[in-house]
Amino acid sequence: DVHHFEGVRSTTDPLWLTNYELIYSHPDLMIPWYPVLGNHEYRGNTQAVIDYSQVSARWRMPARYYARTVEAGDAEALLLFIDTAPLITRYAENSEKYPDAGRQDTQAQLRWIEQQLSSHPEARWKIVFGHHPLYADTDKKESERTDLQRQLEPLFNKYGVDFYICGHIHNFQHVRVPGSNIDYITNTSGSLSRKVNPIEGTVFCSPEPGFSIVSADKKTLELRMIDKQGNVLHTVTRSK
Repeated sequence: DVHHFEGVRSTTDPLWLTNYELIYSHPDLMIPWYPVLGNHEYRGNTQAVIDYSQVSARWRMPARYYARTVEAGDAEALLLFIDTAPLITRYAENSEKYPDAGRQDTQAQLRWIEQQLSSHPEARWKIVFGHHPLYADTDKKESERTDLQRQLEPLFNKYGVDFYICGHIHNFQHVRVPGSNIDYITNTSGSLSRKVNPIEGTVFCSPEPGFSIVSADKKTLELRMIDKQGNVLHTVTRSK
């Protein structure tokens, strides 16, 4: 969530300054940002989050869900940015707290995800980004994860997704589910980090605040979890 706690009202909401522009102001961060909506954005005006792309040159959010292809050495990586809150019943049915969640056509998004994954056979790597986890240690309601597992995991397994990267939980987690070849990654937060415990399939977990960096070439896909001091805490490596 960029706009923790209550989302924004418009593209001119002062929260854009206090939560984004004045926080991520270092020159090295004046690069394209490709956001996804979180549950806290869904407490406000989600269309304003998309429309902020017309205000900020670095905010690149063309739709609620979208795809990009990027070079990975002399290969190609497919990046899917998806909208998870509407896929979760507890958000979709709570029109008072999350007014936009239940209005979304979730079947259209699921068809789009399958179309994207199936129509890029040339992509060496496939990475999906969404706000909510499919597998993670958390005190959030279990239905959040089971709703996503039911709808997304069959597609991810069928079309060979390499990484599913999410947030929401405010800590670092790397989970490998028995019988699956997907690396499920939870990226930590820049603040408000939370304690974490291993679950079945946990390869690594840490409550440290920080960020992750992903790099790729034709042979190797690598994600490094980095704490606020710049120390690499854990590396996830896939090879082909």
